Amino acid sequence: MFQEFPKNAEEAPEPSKAEVKGDIPRWLRGTLLRNGPGIFTVGDTSYNHWFDGLAIMHSFAFEDGEVIHRSRFLRGDTYTANMTANRIVVSEMGTMAYPDPSKNLIVKAITFLNHTVPDFTDNGASNFIKYGNEYFATSETNYIRKIDPVTLETLDKVDYMKYLPVNLATSHPHYDKEGNAYNIGTSIAEKGKTKYILFKVPAVSEKDKGKKVPALKNVETVCTVPSRTLLTPSYYHSFGMTDNYFIFIEQPFKLDILKMATAYMRGVNWASCLKFCPEENTLIHLIDRKTGKEVETKYFTGAMVVYHHVNAFEEDGNVVFDVIAYDDNKLYDMFYLKKKTEASVYSKSSYRRFVLPIQPDKSIAIGENLVNLKYTTASAVKEKEGKLMCQAEVLNEDFELPRMNYDFNGKRHRFVYGSCVEESTMAVKIGKFDTETKEMVYWSEDNCFLSEPVFIPRPNGESEDDGEETMDPDQSSFILILDGRTFKELARAYVNAELQMDMHGFFIPREIYTGEIIMNTEKHNPHLCCFCDRHVLKIHLVSWTTSV
Repeated sequence: MFQEFPKNAEEAPEPSKAEVKGDIPRWLRGTLLRNGPGIFTVGDTSYNHWFDGLAIMHSFAFEDGEVIHRSRFLRGDTYTANMTANRIVVSEMGTMAYPDPSKNLIVKAITFLNHTVPDFTDNGASNFIKYGNEYFATSETNYIRKIDPVTLETLDKVDYMKYLPVNLATSHPHYDKEGNAYNIGTSIAEKGKTKYILFKVPAVSEKDKGKKVPALKNVETVCTVPSRTLLTPSYYHSFGMTDNYFIFIEQPFKLDILKMATAYMRGVNWASCLKFCPEENTLIHLIDRKTGKEVETKYFTGAMVVYHHVNAFEEDGNVVFDVIAYDDNKLYDMFYLKKKTEASVYSKSSYRRFVLPIQPDKSIAIGENLVNLKYTTASAVKEKEGKLMCQAEVLNEDFELPRMNYDFNGKRHRFVYGSCVEESTMAVKIGKFDTETKEMVYWSEDNCFLSEPVFIPRPNGESEDDGEETMDPDQSSFILILDGRTFKELARAYVNAELQMDMHGFFIPREIYTGEIIMNTEKHNPHLCCFCDRHVLKIHLVSWTTSV
C-alpha cells in the first residue's frame, strides 16, 4: 500500500521538446495520451485514496524521431469547485467531502441531500475514450469530459444519462474495425429494475461528417442483462468481445445501493459500500452480438474479482477469454494513502484462461468436462439443469494492466505485455508474456517504478509482437521505447517535467503504425529513495487500436 501522500503534480501546458537518446522509428507519428490522479491535497484537506486524486493528463507527440510533451489538469466541475473553495468539496469513491464547519445549516442540508442521491464526480482520472471523432477523459461515473487531444484543454461535460439510463459505465470500451465503440453501464433501479446495458456508439456517419453532432446522439442499446439483485448490482471494470460475442462477468463484488445512500450520514466513504461475497458464484454472461441475446447455456465459476480483461476469441465451438483475477477484494485497499496500523494488505493477481462451450452437447452426462481444446487445462463441467461450472487455467501470477496488439482483439493471441507486481502497488518491472510457452521476458532498471505497458503495431508487421521501447539514468523523467519482439531498448526521450504514476494510456496514430512499446518513466536517485513512494517512475508500452 502507499505509506505517504504523494506530492501534488505540476502541469506543463506549453509544448516542450524532449531530449531523445537512441533512435525512435520514423513511422511512429501520433500522440500518446496518459491519464491519472495528480492532485492529492487541496488547501488543508487531503484525499484518502490514490484513485481519488484530481486528474492530470499528459501527451507525448511523436513525429520524425522527436517527442513533444505537455500536461494539463482536467479542469472539470470537480476541479473548479475544489479550487474555488480551496478544499475538497466534491466526494470521490474513497473520500467523503464534508462542508466547512463554518458553513450554515442550509449549506450542510444541501450537502447531505446531494450525498443521499449522489451526483457523482466528473473527475475522469482513469482513461481516455474515443466516441465518434471525439476524445473524453473518463472514470466510471455517468460523467465524461470531452478534451482536446492536442492541447489537452478541457471541453464539454457529457452526461451518459441524457442519452441512455446508466448511472455507471466502464472506462474500457472496445472498438471494431469500422470505428464503432462498445461499452457497458449499470442502470440502477430504473423503473423498478436494475440492469446492465451494453451499448454501441456508432462511428461518425457520412451525413454527420463535418457537423457538430454529439458523439452519443446516435447511441444504440445492444443488449440488457438483468442484475441478479435489485439493490446490489455487480461492480465491474471491463468486459470481453469477440467477432460474435460479448463476455460480461457478473461477479460477487457488489455495490450496496442502500448503504451508499446512507454513507454520508454514517461518516463513511462510498468505497466501504462495496462488498465481496465469497460464498457466491460468479455468473458469466455470453451474449450474441447479432441477436443481442444471451446464449441458452448458463456459465458459472467460483467467487473472484476481475478488473481487467486481456482478450477473448472463438475456437472450435468455444469462446476462450483471458482475465486478470483475484480471490478477494483487497486490491482497492492497497491504494489507500494514509499509513495504517494493521498489517499491510496484499492481494495476489493471477492470469486466468476460461473456456465456454457455446452449444454444448446436451447428451453429455452430468459431471463431464465439455472442453476439448488440447492447449489448455481449463474446464467446463456439466451440472444439473445444463449449467456449466467453469474452472480456469492459471497461466501466470503477479501480472496486471495487460495490453496486447489490439489488431488481435477478438482473435487468438500469443503475446501479452503488462506490469509485474510482487506484494506492492508499484511495479518494478514489466513483462512480455508468451501464452503458448508460458515464458516471461522482463525489462527493469534499478530505482525505477513502472506503469502500464501499451503496444503499437507496425504497419504490415511481420508478426504479432513487431514493436519497441527507451530509458536513461542521468535524467529524471522519460518515455521508454522497446522492441516488441526482443524487448530491448530502442530509445528514450527525457521530458522537462516530473511524471507521476498514472492509470492508463491511449495512442492516437497519425497514420497506420508498427509494433512499438512506449513507456513513461521517472528515474529516482538512489540517494533520494525516500521519494520513491511519491515520485513514481512510469513506463508505458503504447498500443494502437484500429479504430483511432
